[in-house]
Amino acid sequence: MEITVSMIKELRDRTGAGILDCRQALEAAGGDLEKAARALKEKGLDTVAKTAGREAREGLVHAYIHAGDRVGALVELNCETDFVARTKEFRQLAHDIAMQVVGAKARYVDVADVPPGVVEAQKEAIRLEMEGQKKPPQVMDRIIEGRLAKFFDQACLLRQPFIRDEERAVRDIVAEAIAMLGENIVVRRFARFELGGE
Repeated sequence: MEITVSMIKELRDRTGAGILDCRQALEAAGGDLEKAARALKEKGLDTVAKTAGREAREGLVHAYIHAGDRVGALVELNCETDFVARTKEFRQLAHDIAMQVVGAKARYVDVADVPPGVVEAQKEAIRLEMEGQKKPPQVMDRIIEGRLAKFFDQACLLRQPFIRDEERAVRDIVAEAIAMLGENIVVRRFARFELGGE
């Protein structure tokens, strides 16, 4: 089957992959767009694993102020090169993450950023709540573990469901950007501001 320019363009629009990668994937898939897209996605996930250890010190600080000027966020999003930091896709990712911070009220970037004292306080609160239920210790441990995972899903930005597509977590959106842009991307830090808040 002949690989046309329109096929390459459609695959590129769907995946964000480079023109040469799209052509090669289409050739390998015999012109099947679905197969080619799956192959590129698998290749992209490979990219995420390969870039994970690379240093990301370029990037940008993005500000988002919600309508009504009562709440806003600042987000530092890092990548490896200033070239990627200037791309439309990277800027859109920074904007989406800042909107997430405003809308979902994250407190930490990821689980590793949650202070041990906060984790212990959460565990103790769960234990107190479960007190008197006479559950075996191994069952209590599983309940605490499950409830703690729910706390992390709410409090940690990268684990939250993405506000524009709740089927995916924010970390999935970042991973897709890494696969598309071919560089390590790190949400370094953020701050949320609300009028009259602390």
